[in-house]
Amino acid sequence: MHDKQDESVTTLIEEFLTARATRKPSPHTQAAYRRDLTTVAALAAELSTPPLPLAELPVDSLSPRLIRAAFARFAAGRAASSVGRAWSTWNGFFSFLVAEQVVPGNPMPAVGRPRTPLPTPKPLRGEDTPEHLLTSAARAEGRQRDPWPERDVAVLALALCAGLRLSELLALRVDSLGGRPGERRLEVAGKGGRPRVLPIEPDLDAVLASYLDSRARRFGARTVRQVSPLLVDRQGEPLRRGGLQYLVESCYRRAGIVDRVPRGARLHALRHTFATRLAEDGAGAAEIMRLLGHASLASSQTYIEVTSGQQREAVRANRTNRALAGLLPAPD
Repeated sequence: MHDKQDESVTTLIEEFLTARATRKPSPHTQAAYRRDLTTVAALAAELSTPPLPLAELPVDSLSPRLIRAAFARFAAGRAASSVGRAWSTWNGFFSFLVAEQVVPGNPMPAVGRPRTPLPTPKPLRGEDTPEHLLTSAARAEGRQRDPWPERDVAVLALALCAGLRLSELLALRVDSLGGRPGERRLEVAGKGGRPRVLPIEPDLDAVLASYLDSRARRFGARTVRQVSPLLVDRQGEPLRRGGLQYLVESCYRRAGIVDRVPRGARLHALRHTFATRLAEDGAGAAEIMRLLGHASLASSQTYIEVTSGQQREAVRANRTNRALAGLLPAPD
């Protein structure tokens, strides 16, 4: 056992986050870990007897009863998905403490975890919307302050044709793209420390090559080193989260398709479009799982189920199918 069972929870949270950092989570994910841990810990400190400041809360006070009470307070007014995410974070935290021999066991199985349905895919609406978006981005419009169509098309194509997440796009380096012509591949640092390798078709390869050529012309060939970030802003600096989101949203506006982007989807709508089209073209859940870097088949299966529903709606709308109703005898 750890020789300091009264060590403060805040100190151990920092140790846990340091250990998690070796998995290379995105800054957004690491911030979410910290927020979930400190918020619930603060509630536990308030509910302890006697109440304590968070900085003075010892880890050995985190009994199943106190953690349950803190999570009950935390769950009030929060969505089930937020509570479930916090539960997972705390479960990982206690698993770390058990492995480090700081605590004898993990109390989280005694804390109720809400059942959260898998999120419904939110692809771009409209059959030709992805193609229209790419065509619009490829045009250098005069009203743009500093148009860079090659870069914009590359970003959209990586999301639409490779299904990359925002954090995965930002983590790409120039040398993430490798392989011989015709056998090109992209090495992706996936979510949860799950790397994957994606095949890159010649058309996407040509788009990326055009972007890198344009970047060399803008900032010099020496700026396109193998270890350099693949995606940069108009000043040649690594593209960041806010800048990437703004880039995609501005592409939506220029293409006039803002009304076809599902609410709250932003860049993720492009990834969902990639997955939905895979399902429409007959890909199985296992293939979708590998290409998108899902942790389980259940997430991938949702795309197939949604596509199946869309197909049924299309059949139901068929005029010939509706005409069958007129051929049936009236019920007695």
